Amino acid sequence: MLKVIPVEEAVGLPLAHDITEIVPGKHKGPAFRRGHIVRTEDISKLLDVGKRNLYVMELEKDELHEEDAARRLAKAAAGSNLKLTDPSEGRVNLIAEICGLLKINAALLYRLNSLGDIMLATLPSPQYIRKGEVVAGTRTIPVVVKEALIQRAEALCKDQPIVQVLPMPARRIHLIVTGSEVYTGRIKDGFEPVVKKKANEMGSDLSDKQLANDDPDQIARLIQDAQKAGAELILVSGGMSVDPDDKTPEGIRRSGAKIESHGFPILPGSMFLMAYLNDTPILGLSGCVLHDPFSAFDILLPRLLAGEKITRSEIMAMGHGGLQKKHDH
Repeated sequence: MLKVIPVEEAVGLPLAHDITEIVPGKHKGPAFRRGHIVRTEDISKLLDVGKRNLYVMELEKDELHEEDAARRLAKAAAGSNLKLTDPSEGRVNLIAEICGLLKINAALLYRLNSLGDIMLATLPSPQYIRKGEVVAGTRTIPVVVKEALIQRAEALCKDQPIVQVLPMPARRIHLIVTGSEVYTGRIKDGFEPVVKKKANEMGSDLSDKQLANDDPDQIARLIQDAQKAGAELILVSGGMSVDPDDKTPEGIRRSGAKIESHGFPILPGSMFLMAYLNDTPILGLSGCVLHDPFSAFDILLPRLLAGEKITRSEIMAMGHGGLQKKHDH
């Protein structure tokens, strides 16, 4: 239970929660922390931040303070590779302990937020996350909540977490660059440096690179060779459009791979191709990878490195959010 008392009568009593100070454009944070014993000299500042009355807490045995509740909510929601911050102004953050693929169970998140008086907000998923990034934050809405409410939230997350970060082990990536203009040396391949940089950022490297002419049988043979050599991800770049000289999709077909989709509801990246040769993923990259800093490649690469299988039905669902904003990085 919370009792309200005027600020002037609170001297000598502990604060029931953090008190926030906001200086527009400069600062937002706790002016006083929970448990701070109010002193006579604090009264002026408390009045400055709009506090004419304060809460004094007398918890019943079936009640929880917001900080204890937020800690339990965060612990319940958090899966692998996450650490929890200490509460600040009633909020606990979930922070990635590794670089990896963020996965959110959206249906479970909806159910938790529907319980009322508690909230959990996350980054959208799936996406690549760097170590140390805040991926979610949780708190209660009132300062005091019933223990039974937190128990219901914990029960929801008993069998599976809402938030987790999947590791992305170093994978053996093979790149096959197609196109007669590169094969004959007329122009320099631009795909390798871009692909290598993005793979390196996510902890993998190119194990091999081969050049192919606009010849479907040669492309097919190089794909089969890459799989036999132990490639865990085969990237085939160039020759993905509807131009008559673009033979890459046919080469992927002739390798014996099962094509999930040629065409993605993602811009840039609509000409991408996803296929599997047995269990080895093959990703056909279109020219947008060369000139767009963020494309379908940046969405798909972390998922493939995390070992996820990307099916046709999932690809068709990617249209929601598939239009990419211009990214600075």
